[in-house]
Order: sequence, then C-alpha cells, then structure tokens
Amino acid sequence: MKAIQLREFGGADAFEYVELDDPSPGDGEVLVEVTRSGVNFADTHATHNDYLAEQRLPLVPGAEIAGRTADGHRVVALVGTGGYAQKVLVPESSLIPIPDEVDDEQAAGALLQGLTAMALVKRMARIEAGETIVVEAAAGGTGTLAVQIAKAAGARVIGLASSAEKRAAVEGLGADATVDSRAADLRAAILEANAGERVDAVLHMAGGDAFDAELAALAPLGRLVVFGNAAREHREVNTGALLQGSKAVIGFWLVHLLLRRDLAVPLIGELLGALGSGALRVTIGGVYPLSEAARAHEALESRATTGKLLLDPSL
Repeated sequence: MKAIQLREFGGADAFEYVELDDPSPGDGEVLVEVTRSGVNFADTHATHNDYLAEQRLPLVPGAEIAGRTADGHRVVALVGTGGYAQKVLVPESSLIPIPDEVDDEQAAGALLQGLTAMALVKRMARIEAGETIVVEAAAGGTGTLAVQIAKAAGARVIGLASSAEKRAAVEGLGADATVDSRAADLRAAILEANAGERVDAVLHMAGGDAFDAELAALAPLGRLVVFGNAAREHREVNTGALLQGSKAVIGFWLVHLLLRRDLAVPLIGELLGALGSGALRVTIGGVYPLSEAARAHEALESRATTGKLLLDPSL
C-alpha cells in the first residue's frame, strides 16, 4: 500500500510517499481501505513531535479516516496515527458506521473536529442561549462546525478570521459578527463586535498574545477554553486575576473525552445525526492526493485555507 511516512521529525519537509506492506489484522482488529483521511492541525504538531503525546519514528501520521471494511461496510474511525495511508488497522470496537445520508467526505471531515467542536461548545464552554461566544479560527475545520453548533444552541457568535474572504464565509455559516484575528488591539475589536460588552465564552487555539487579549475581553463568570497552541507560545495565568474576575480558563484535549465513552458516544451520535439531517454541514476546504499531503500541511500551517482539508489515498 501507499502511505506517507516520516523517518525523522520536521514537518512537511520530512514527508516521504512510500510503499509499505499491507497491515495484517490481529485479534479484534479490522483492516479498513481508506477513502478519505482527515488533515488536522494536531497532525502538524505530531510531525514536529511537539504535541501533547510523544510520537515515535517511523511515523505514518493521520488521526481520522473514513473507508470500507472487507465486507463493504462504510465506517469512520479515530486511529491516533496511521491515517495517511491506503489501508489502516482499526480496533473493531472503534469502528463507527456511517449513516447512508452522510458521504465519506462529510464523515471524515466531521469526526475529529466535529466531536471537538461539540465538546468545546456543549461540555467545556457550556454555552447557553443568549450568551456570546468567540470562536477562534472560525473559518477552519473545527471553527466552522463550532459556529454552527453554537448558533443552534441559541448563542450569539463572534468569529475570528484573518481575511475578509474567510470572515465572509464565517458569516455565511450564521456568525452574528466577525473580527480580524490579526487586529492590532484584539480585545478592543472583540468588544466593538459585541456592542461594547464583554463576552461569555471564548474557544482559543492560537496561543500567544491572543490569549491575553481574549482573557481580558471575558465577562465575569466567563469561560475561556484552550484547545490548541498554533503559535507554540504558552501563557501563564494569574490566579488572583481569575478570582477577582470570576473567570475560568479550561484546557481541552480530545483524548480525555475519548477515554470517557459515556460522554463521547452520545456526542458522536448527536454529531452524525446532525450531519444526516442536514442541520450541520462540514465545509470542505480541499481534497488533496495522498501523494501531496505535504502541500496540504503547508497550506494549513500558512493559514491560507478555509474549512476542512482531506486526503484521497487513491491519488
């Protein structure tokens, strides 16, 4: 089978398009022929080995796939690593059937980022109708879904994005207002977009100065949920300021949700149901041949993309 493999860390420059032996299923495993592989910002961290979980070489990146089993069942799964390949082994217990109403691109595009968005909005930010939530990277894969989920929950949504084109796309998904994520005074820009009022929740993934600006824009009893660090710049939090402002800073890593099947399974069911009914739609930003996975990563890291990026292992 064809796959993307790294024999040394270093991001897209280290990608090799190689021929590997087909994996052989063990007890409780199923071989899935991959039709679409999801590309996520976490993959860019994994290929640099600077994410939350340490990676090992040689590495076939890719955490989510859609595909078919030998008996023809359409499935989607989170695989941790190995998704950038034509075939992958998946524990049978981890296979999730794809509803007939959902195509492979929507399924692959929604699983990891859709589950993340569901958890961020509903479990971590605990957004309520009438509250205001700021969504960072609102034109990205997770952001486009979080905007839709928050709107459906009755929230006022402010999307952050770096270009006029992206902001227009976010408004097309239902955002009430948008802000240039590269504004010189991000706090002031957020407050202006919310009629001068501070906000109830923020979904934060940029890291760096944006964290300070968004924490300052948070209202008493507000929640700032950290789910990424794209700038790779960490910040420390003053506990006295949290106490004085009645603010919460919450971290989220999807792995911990997946360890709680009692929480994850209902969210996955809700996610797939919303996709099947058309209440939720994945914005597909591009489908790249597997052989051009490096180009997909370069586009993602440059923040030049809108929506979800996928790989087609048949190309």
